Amino acid sequence: MGLSEAPGQRDTQALLSTTQTMELRRRDYHVERPLLNQEQLEELGNRGSATGTWQWRNWFRCSRARAYALLLQYLPVLTWLPQYPVREWLLGDLLSGLSVAIMQLPQGLAYALLAGLPPVFGLYSSFYPVFIYFLFGTSRHISVGTFAVMSVMVGSVTESLAPDEDFLQASNSTVDVAARDARRVQLASALSVLVGLFQVGLGLVHFGFVVTYLSEPLVRGYTTAASVQVFISQLKYVFGLHLSSRSGPLSLIYTALEVCWNLPKTVVNTLVTAVVAGLVLVLVKLLNNKLQKHLPVPLPGELLTLIGATGISYGIGLNEVDVVGRIPAGLVPPVAPSPQLFARLVGNAFAIAVVGFAIAISLGKIFALRHGYRVDSNQELVALGLSNFIGGIFQCFPVSCSMSRSLVQESTGGNTQVAGAISSLFILIIILKLGELFQDLPKAVLAAVIIVNLKGMLMQFTDLCSLWKTNRVDLLIWLVTFVATILLNLDLGLAVAIAFSMLLVVVRIQLPHYSVLGQMPDTDVYRDVAEYSEAREVPGVKIFRSSTTMFFANAELYGDALKQRCGVDVDRLISQKKKLLRRQELKLKRLQKDNKLVKKDTSISINVNTGITNIESNDVEGSNVKVSAENELEDIAAGDQEDAKAPAMSSLKALGLPQPDFHSLILDLGTLSFVDTVCLKSLKNIFRDFREIEVEVYMAACHSPVVSQLEAGHFFDASITKQHLFASVHDAVIFALQHPRSGPVSPALVTKL
Repeated sequence: MGLSEAPGQRDTQALLSTTQTMELRRRDYHVERPLLNQEQLEELGNRGSATGTWQWRNWFRCSRARAYALLLQYLPVLTWLPQYPVREWLLGDLLSGLSVAIMQLPQGLAYALLAGLPPVFGLYSSFYPVFIYFLFGTSRHISVGTFAVMSVMVGSVTESLAPDEDFLQASNSTVDVAARDARRVQLASALSVLVGLFQVGLGLVHFGFVVTYLSEPLVRGYTTAASVQVFISQLKYVFGLHLSSRSGPLSLIYTALEVCWNLPKTVVNTLVTAVVAGLVLVLVKLLNNKLQKHLPVPLPGELLTLIGATGISYGIGLNEVDVVGRIPAGLVPPVAPSPQLFARLVGNAFAIAVVGFAIAISLGKIFALRHGYRVDSNQELVALGLSNFIGGIFQCFPVSCSMSRSLVQESTGGNTQVAGAISSLFILIIILKLGELFQDLPKAVLAAVIIVNLKGMLMQFTDLCSLWKTNRVDLLIWLVTFVATILLNLDLGLAVAIAFSMLLVVVRIQLPHYSVLGQMPDTDVYRDVAEYSEAREVPGVKIFRSSTTMFFANAELYGDALKQRCGVDVDRLISQKKKLLRRQELKLKRLQKDNKLVKKDTSISINVNTGITNIESNDVEGSNVKVSAENELEDIAAGDQEDAKAPAMSSLKALGLPQPDFHSLILDLGTLSFVDTVCLKSLKNIFRDFREIEVEVYMAACHSPVVSQLEAGHFFDASITKQHLFASVHDAVIFALQHPRSGPVSPALVTKL
């Protein structure tokens, strides 16, 4: 029967209006329950104090199971490598590792140049950190190694602390390149060690959440500004110019102007080499995009360009074109960093540590969501920190992960960090045997590789249009970050961007949306009467709500907004009431003083005619005076009683003051997430002030942690009890209507609610 009638019911319901459909559903579902204040709710739910986890106790427990769990936590490779499915994943990881290594080679050489170091140190930074991350990382798909943003941040440090001017030879005023490079390598390796220490320390104390304070618009604006800085820094290699080293605020502007002034000195061979290499790279990338469905792996355009340019440079010799120079074969021994350098590098090291981690964890979470696994942010901090720390000991510069290489690692079949280990082993072979073959590689080709790979970050300028349409506050963060980074350099720009972002958060919290709520027709739902035209205020009840929590920064604004939205000048009304009461008190004291004088005069008049000779003649008169005196005393006593009742008659109506058009105020505290001392004082002041003008105050929809904090702050007392706190706004409204201060309310109104 039900199955046969279901289509007809659906057809009928489809013809009903929205209001009729809601009415039909309302008839089907009816809920009845008693009103619940906080005391009743705690009794009904048997509320008790939450048991503390005391997690710190587990940190100091020593057991075999605890040691094994810590080993697996901090060395994740032991978790997944024994279960590695060789047949299914090995071929994909092998192809992916070779593809990434082919990209690592030219990018390592180019980004070392960007960091102001000899190119071979880019190869070192593509080997040691990658293998360390293979052991400690939790992301399966990100490609750790050299990255343009990190390299340009390192370059700003090395060029500012070891500028060319400090290494001019007295004999011929030329730069001692060997001494300069040695000093910059020392600075970069010490910086890498310090970055690693910061990252490991933050990871061990579970400060992985710190990156959440770097919003996506901030990171994208920052990386876009960094890409502009990378682009301008490579123009000297594209045009074959020799520019002075600059650092600090406005250094990017001065460098761009210097490039423009020196354009007449452009080396034509260098410019042609860079343009041809750039065109080849762009054409190969376009070809890869067009044929990606038909190619098992992308064409190694960068590697082919490097090989071709090196062969041409070696075969025919390109005059006046700077080349990479000698690339020593083999690995360098570990070198301990100089602790004396740490004090000069600590600020830049912290900035690089935060930026590097932000880039790595954002990419790691993207791939984790796509492939259905979890990335541990704290362990990622530890893994990156160990990669930079150990890499710094082996004279590497700080690294992070590259978006382009990570996409290649994923798209070519990479499933785990085995692909990263294979790419690092391939780089090791190049360092040991093949690196010296690239000593005739023109630097202009490396500059072309860097500029072409900036395409993804420079395309982030399109964020301006999308943010203008979606969120202009985020657009403001993007613009401030970009401009500050361009003008103030990378370290100061990041500090300004974070400070501005935090300032906007504070402003948003201090300026929330305040609203007076009304009841939606025939529901227990309450919405802002300014937004919902059908929402109606409950007669005699004001319901006030803030869109954010109340704490020390906005508590005063909360109170001011509450009094303004209620439509009553509470402070003025209280002031007038106190002024009238003070007048009454002064009048009473004056009357009491006058009464005392009257009593004294009456006593004297009674004792005037008490002489012996006039007693008989004055008997009648004396008795009359006595009676009149007694009557006068009775009148004065009655007057005193009436004056004593005057302070009790201190209501607004008795004082002739206007009364509010509501008898109850309900504070919807559903958005309250925590309570501080200023919030407690503000709530108590609200209760005090509104009770002064004969309005009872109730609270509604507090969460359990907030209730616990109210209890801990001794908020509840004889005047404010848990009976003033209700489970929902609707409960508070019905209770307020049933117990008004100004008199009974129509039962029909309560029944309607």
